[in-house]
Amino acid sequence: MNIILLGPPGAGKGTQARKLVEERNMIQLSTGDMLREARTSGTEMGKKVAEVMDAGNLVTDEIVIGLIREKLESGEAAGGYIFDGFPRTLAQADALGQLLDDLGAKLDRVVEMQVDDAALVARITARSTCGNCGEVYNDQTKPIPDDGVCTSCGEKAEFKRRADDNEDSLKTRLLAYYKQTSPLIGYYYAKGDLVSIDGLASMDEVAASMKNALA
Repeated sequence: MNIILLGPPGAGKGTQARKLVEERNMIQLSTGDMLREARTSGTEMGKKVAEVMDAGNLVTDEIVIGLIREKLESGEAAGGYIFDGFPRTLAQADALGQLLDDLGAKLDRVVEMQVDDAALVARITARSTCGNCGEVYNDQTKPIPDDGVCTSCGEKAEFKRRADDNEDSLKTRLLAYYKQTSPLIGYYYAKGDLVSIDGLASMDEVAASMKNALA
């Protein structure tokens, strides 16, 4: 299956994507990860990415679509692809749809992880991640183990908080999401691709909802 995970910052998209990678042999296409990988790849596309980023400019939609095309044409994912962080705008959604058509592929499902803003802010300001594997912890719902050993990678780790995981930064990021990305909810609903789940339930409950959404 090829799917898109939609939801504001901190909705849990990364956590659920990792579960799908482990359980369904899917590949997570994270825009940030692809750009970092391309920058050091030495390919023509990678040189273009490095040039743009080194100049302090935003990478164009055309470049990101080019990187996604490379990944899709590699045929690495037996279980399909998870689009994470792309598309963010209606123009990007159109471009992704055209790319999939060109490759004879299709988008199987768009899963919106619905959240309440106030609850989301409370969740994110209590969030930490494992410095080794990126596993997410929360002061209230999933505290860091007393022995400092990550329950995911099994290593003793330094647990970090993102500098922008504070209330003011989160409100700015949420505003950007609602302005740019939330129109995609209506876009994919009209296409009949959208399924919405409760992103603020427990991790296991969200995973169960995700499984039903992709059935």
